[in-house]
Amino acid sequence: MSDRALRIGIVAGEASGDILAAGLIKQLKTHFPNATFEGIAGPKMQNQGCHSLFDMEELSVMGLVEVLSRIRRLIFVRKTLTQHFLTNPPDVFIGVDAPDFNLTLELKLKKQGIKTVQYVSPTVWAWREKRIFRIAKATNLVLSIFPFEKQVYDNHQIPCAFVGHTMADDIEIKPDFEVARQSLQIRDSDRVLALLPGSRKREVDSLLDIFIQASLLLKKDIPNLKVLIPVINRQRKEQVDEYFHTHLPELDYRVVIGHAREVMIASDAVLLASGTATLEAMLCKKNMVAAYKLSGLTYQMMRWLYKAKYFALPNVLADEKLIPELLQDDVNPKRIAELLLPMLADKNSESQQQLVSKFETLHQSLRQNADVQAAKAVANLIGQN
Repeated sequence: MSDRALRIGIVAGEASGDILAAGLIKQLKTHFPNATFEGIAGPKMQNQGCHSLFDMEELSVMGLVEVLSRIRRLIFVRKTLTQHFLTNPPDVFIGVDAPDFNLTLELKLKKQGIKTVQYVSPTVWAWREKRIFRIAKATNLVLSIFPFEKQVYDNHQIPCAFVGHTMADDIEIKPDFEVARQSLQIRDSDRVLALLPGSRKREVDSLLDIFIQASLLLKKDIPNLKVLIPVINRQRKEQVDEYFHTHLPELDYRVVIGHAREVMIASDAVLLASGTATLEAMLCKKNMVAAYKLSGLTYQMMRWLYKAKYFALPNVLADEKLIPELLQDDVNPKRIAELLLPMLADKNSESQQQLVSKFETLHQSLRQNADVQAAKAVANLIGQN
């Protein structure tokens, strides 16, 4: 352990990155107790003492076309951060996910002799594979969260450490369904559907109505259906509340700020926007339907660019279609309800049990004590001359 007062720059762009970065910061403090952290931080990072120069919501934008509407502001934020870190050089800079933002920043910092780390590999295995050469120029080290990614970097002789995923460490291999239900005051007789339409405003605008309409269809076959909607913050709760105030659907529902994990564990099935939440639902051992809607132009571009067979993370990890994944026009209430009904009607079927077994195997592969491994890799990099 060193008493040296290090300065560590760190930028996360969304809720999943905030979780990863907060765990990393906590463990880095065990190596460098006097270190200071600053950059762009979410609430969990700030709780660990990281000073945020901009609101993390500034970076929470998805889609090729959608980014264009925010491009001037994003350029300003990145330019300001770059100048800040060049004027006040950190001992290491860590970009957590948000690769289009972070890699450009890392490239400029690395050229000035600042060590850089990219935590979460860009999806070079799925699209824009030539980015790997830019990553090599921009980073001293990549921390990968999925096991198959390291081989890609090793093939190109780019320093990479597989650290696993912190959520796999935090969630039990066999989550306690009964305890989760008790904590949320859910009756044993209730059939519970968890709805997670996304953490961004645009995602909720795009998916919430479709998800609710699918729930209303399901209620015709499952009268005791209860819908739980965990949201990431008060802004998203207000957005969801406004929808229900406007539309008044006849549905037994509850909106919960935070506690997404407990909601998923307590549920009988999950309907969610594709993204990191699908990984968390898999770790909670829940069958699910993953859905996503892009703008028309972004979708047409991604059809040409995206190379992987699947986009939902459980399917990507398994390299087989474990869960239904719906995109664009397939994201409609009728199709969603058709897929969810058997999951809710018989959660103890043989096929469901086989799915849980596969989820457990994938869970074990990601359980690497990620926060500790990531901090160790960064500490080793800092210690190199």
